Amino acid sequence: MDILYRTRRWVGRNLVVVVALGVLAYMLLPNAVVALLSFNKPASRLSYDFQEFTLDNWLHPCAAGDMCAALGTSFRIGFVVTLVATLLGTLMSFAMVRHRYRGQAATNVLIYLPMATPEVVMGSSLLTLFVAAGLPLGTVTVVIAHIMFCLSFVVVTVKARLAGLDPRLEQAAMDLYANEWETFRRVTLPLVAPGIAAAAMLSFALSFDDFVITNFNSGTTVTFPMYVWGSAQRGVPMQVNVIGTAMFAVALLVLTVGEARRRRAGRR
Repeated sequence: MDILYRTRRWVGRNLVVVVALGVLAYMLLPNAVVALLSFNKPASRLSYDFQEFTLDNWLHPCAAGDMCAALGTSFRIGFVVTLVATLLGTLMSFAMVRHRYRGQAATNVLIYLPMATPEVVMGSSLLTLFVAAGLPLGTVTVVIAHIMFCLSFVVVTVKARLAGLDPRLEQAAMDLYANEWETFRRVTLPLVAPGIAAAAMLSFALSFDDFVITNFNSGTTVTFPMYVWGSAQRGVPMQVNVIGTAMFAVALLVLTVGEARRRRAGRR
């Protein structure tokens, strides 16, 4: 009875932690499977069973046809989309937070619409727009489409950071004879930088991962998600799992380094 009582007390005290760890393990299970399959040497391309351990997939990641070309296309598109969407979204966020203007409430609603609109609807609508405008489908239309839906995420992320910024810090800088540019460069921008960085990483992830909108507006351009979808009909090569594992590892490393720096700065 004493053991049962102690067990019940321990579960009662740590139930939330146990449930959280269980949910986290459930969410990370697909990543673990992908990492395991990246070392697999299957009997055929249509087999997903783990047959034999090998390092060939990691040593020769570009051996799977045009996969690296599609990966490079996704990286180029993601870089351009991240740069443009982050710049425009940051400027929009400052304007929406720091100024009052007619139609501000309607603007806030319109900012959230691309986030709430199904990707099928947005992709088909953008396709109709490009066809009506006579714009040939390709990399340019994919970049424009990705900027359209990434912009909302950037605005929402940076706005949240700006809303929590204490305006007295900027006022104090100006009281110490700093002009507007110096106040922005030395006070405002460093404080908003984490939100901008988070928005940029989110934009790149959304652009790199998108398939539905890209499929509508890509023309003959093949991105990495489209390559994976197309190769699924013939058997997904194991090198795809290598790319997925590497992307997850890089994202985990960036988050770990960022959290370590934040804790170190907090201790200081």
